[in-house]
This record gives sequence, C-alpha cells and structure tokens, in this order.
Amino acid sequence: MRATARITATAVGGATALPVLDGDGPFELRRSRSYGGQARVCVLGAMSAPLGGDRLRIEVTAEQGAHLHVTSAAATVALRGPTREHATYDVRLTVAEGARLHWLPKPLISAARSNLRQTCAVDLATTARLVLREEQVLGRAHEPPGRLTGRLTVRRDGRLLLDQRTEYGPGAASWDGPAVLGGHRAVGQLLVVDPALAGERSGVRLFGGDPGAGEAVLTPLTGPAILVTAVAPDLLALRRLLDAAHMIYNVKANGS
Repeated sequence: MRATARITATAVGGATALPVLDGDGPFELRRSRSYGGQARVCVLGAMSAPLGGDRLRIEVTAEQGAHLHVTSAAATVALRGPTREHATYDVRLTVAEGARLHWLPKPLISAARSNLRQTCAVDLATTARLVLREEQVLGRAHEPPGRLTGRLTVRRDGRLLLDQRTEYGPGAASWDGPAVLGGHRAVGQLLVVDPALAGERSGVRLFGGDPGAGEAVLTPLTGPAILVTAVAPDLLALRRLLDAAHMIYNVKANGS
C-alpha cells in the first residue's frame, strides 16, 4: 500500500486555519477543538499499518505565523504483513517564520518479525518553534521486537541542526547492550527548538536516579535547541522522564 496524508496550517486573523487536511489510506485526519489560536489535528488509524511493503508518508506544513498541534489517537504498530519486504514511514515537517508546531504522536510499537524504516525530516525557519516527541516500544508484551531503523534530520534556516540515526532489533549491532539500551524496551526523545532558548548556557542534565527504572539526558544543541533522550523499561516510565524534561523547557521559555 502507498499512502500520503497532508496537513497545512495557515494564520488567519489571530487564529489558525487548516486549508489542507487530506487523509489517505490508513490516515484519517480529524480536526480537534482549537486551543486559543492553535489548530489541533488528530491522526486516526483507519486500518492496520504499516505492514511489510507499505510506503506511508505524512507531510505537515505550518505556514507563517500559524500554530499547529498534531497528535494521534492510538499507538502505531509495525507488523510483518504478507511480505518480508520492509515498510517505510516518512514524516516531513515544515515550519515557517513565526510559526509553531507541536508534533506529538502516540508511540510506535515494533512488533515481532516486523521491519520498519522510519524517517523524519524537519525544515525550520529562523523564528520557527518546534516541539517534537518520539516514543518507541520494542516488542509487544512477552514478545521480541522487530527490526526498527530510524533517522531524524532537522535543518534550521537551511543549516543542519541534528542528524541522528538509530537501529534496534534483529540484525542491529549491540542495540541491546549497555552502551545503547541496556536491556530496556522503551526509548524516546524530545526535541525543542525555540528562539526563547537563545543565550541559555545550561549544561547537560540527567533525569532518573535508578538505571533500572530508566534514565534520560538533556543536551543543549546549537540552534537554539535542546534534545532529551530517554530509555526505560516501559512506556509509562519513559513518558515520566520526557515529561519531566519538557517541564524544564516550559520554565525556561516562560522566563520563570
């Protein structure tokens, strides 16, 4: 199956309109109630996907001055499907001058014997703001994970801000060793790019005092931006770590 969904947000008189809301294949796009000047969209899964051989893509554009929040209704589950060919799931996010995008989908679950290649490419204008969260669960309950390869590329004002590649599951080198996941099965990250962080000199910060319960590290990036990477035994512990780091960003952004 090949499917592409498109979302475009436009600033109109202090609010944000959605002139393009085009779902396709497994993607059903639903408007949620707006919050202030922020438009909200929820991605619903109309069928099981991605399966082996699927080619899926989501394109999101926040035009100048727009404020867009995108989430999903449920976790995405990567399954083997009728073919052993890998599936692809590509996300393209574009945020213009003065625009804000919150990309906060539910977790991705890599089921046994699946093979998914996921990419996320982000293009930001100089005054754009982005909050991006990714959460991945390796294997459903009492099963091993499938193969999951991911790449996150972020450019700000045409310059590379972040280029990160990850590989987990069968065939990936040392993915479950102490230098990568250390036996954990939930991994995630939170990326914040915001001009309000300019001039911040805070260093690396650790979250979580018990390695067995999960740990996270907040790293400042040149941007201005921060990246939080977390590993945990389960999704609940992972979300707690990412939420704690997000709270730190909110304090900085609000000048408290």
